[in-house]
Parts: sequence; structure tokens; C-alpha cells
Amino acid sequence: MKDTSEILKKIRRLELRTRRLVDSMFAGSYHSVFKGRGMNFEEVREYHPGDEIRSIDWNVTARMNAPFVKKFTEERELTVMLVVDVSASGNFGSVESSKRELAAEVASILAFSAIKNNDKVGLLLFTDEVEMFIRPKKGRLHTLRLIREMLFFKPRHRGTNITAALEYLNKVVTRRAVVFLISDFLDQDYSRPLAVTARRHDLVAIPVVDPGEEDLPDVGIVTLEDPETGEQIDINTSSRALRGAYLALEDKRKKSIDQEFNKLGIDMIPLRTNEDYLHVLRAFFDRREQRQLSA
Repeated sequence: MKDTSEILKKIRRLELRTRRLVDSMFAGSYHSVFKGRGMNFEEVREYHPGDEIRSIDWNVTARMNAPFVKKFTEERELTVMLVVDVSASGNFGSVESSKRELAAEVASILAFSAIKNNDKVGLLLFTDEVEMFIRPKKGRLHTLRLIREMLFFKPRHRGTNITAALEYLNKVVTRRAVVFLISDFLDQDYSRPLAVTARRHDLVAIPVVDPGEEDLPDVGIVTLEDPETGEQIDINTSSRALRGAYLALEDKRKKSIDQEFNKLGIDMIPLRTNEDYLHVLRAFFDRREQRQLSA
């Protein structure tokens, strides 16, 4: 168990790093691509050259015998939910960062981007059950608590149940929210709740992959253990046929996940523990911005 000072230092380092990135790269992009729920009428004022003709209030214009326009402001405040998989497979990492650490860092950037834009952020941690739910709030201290839980929360269970997490989310978050679902998606049969959540919310999937899971090195006979079930199996990694079958199975699984997201129109931010995530996040914001401009 890490002592308190070490935990606080890690949280502080992550806060400093992610807030710098938010200030320099992502806050403006976040504001552009995640819109409020609509526009609120604010006032009527005199027409100025360059104002939209469509905004003219013809009733007031007729009474005042001069053109007046309606002024609206965006209802900006959003609710952002970070739905994070903390099952045992997330602790795996064949490079510097584990999947869970990478997930926490990217989630921190999203959280600080939301807070900087005066939005609320909440957190749902899940394994094969919902382990923790923190209601959406604003503020730096609240965000630091979310970071702490994402990094250091000790789950009771080891498995993964995406269906249970999404069904719980849809019960407790009734107004439309921006939902970031962060997982390695080592689960089955979650298509229906995924579709329901995508209809109710602005759902963004963030699959996290480690290269050590994609390939079997030729190292002879080894014992593999499923981190979520504890099941062990001895395999001969020197078998070319076995390595080929494993690669084919993993490739099929990833393609199936991608097809499911595409079918439901769910945006995706694919993360890899051995790659810089900044260009992937940047590309995601650019895609959404271009799509909105062309809509």
C-alpha cells in the first residue's frame, strides 16, 4: 500500500501535467466540440450592421419603428461522466504505464477541460459490478478526488461487466450528458446497453490497449493467467500455429469492437500504452470540429 505522501505526490504531478496540456491544447477544442443544451433568450437590442437578419424581432421592430434583434446566449453548462473500467486486466502494462494509469491520465485531461469550461464532472468506476459512483460537481478539489480514485481505488471484484455499468449510468444520470467510456472492452454481449446509452447521451468510447496483449513472443512453454478469473493455462509459445491463431483471434476481437462503435455512430479515442496519446486526442477533437462545421 502506497503511503499518503506518495499518493499525494503522484496526484499533484498528474494534475500539473494534465492542466498544462489543457491550458495549451485542449480547453478551447473541448469548448468547441461539446455544446450546451441549447440557447437562452437574453434580451432585445437595436440592430447593428452585421447582425443576422433571422434574429430580427419583427414585433418589437414594428412597435419601435426601428429594427431590433433578439440576443441569445448558449446554455453552456454540461454534465460529463467518466465511466472507467477498473477490472484486474487494467493493471497490465508491458511498457512504462499500465492501462489503468494511461486511462487515468487521459480522463484527467478530459476532467480539467470540463472544469475549465465550468461544466460538471462525475465518475463511475466498475468491474463486474459498479464499484463507485461520484455525482457530477464542479471545482478543482472535486477533480483531484476523481483523479485519486481513478489511480488508487481498490476494487472489490476483478471481472468486467460493461452492461451493468451502462445500465446503472442510465438510471442515475437522467439528463443528457457527455459520457466517456474508458475500458479495454474485454467483455461480451454489451451491444444493447451501448446502443441505449448512445441514444440518451453523447457517448465516446475510449478503448485502451497494451502491445503485450496483442502478440505472443516465442519464449517456449509459459503459464498464462487470466487476471480477471485467475484461470491458468500452460501453452507452448514456440508453436507458430498457436501464435498465428492467437493473433487472428485478437485481430477479430478488435475489428468486432470497432464495427460495433461504427454501427452505432459512437466516436472513438483509441489509446495504446506504448504510444503518445496527444495526437490521438487532438485528432478526435479535430474530427468532431470538422463534422460540426460541415453539418
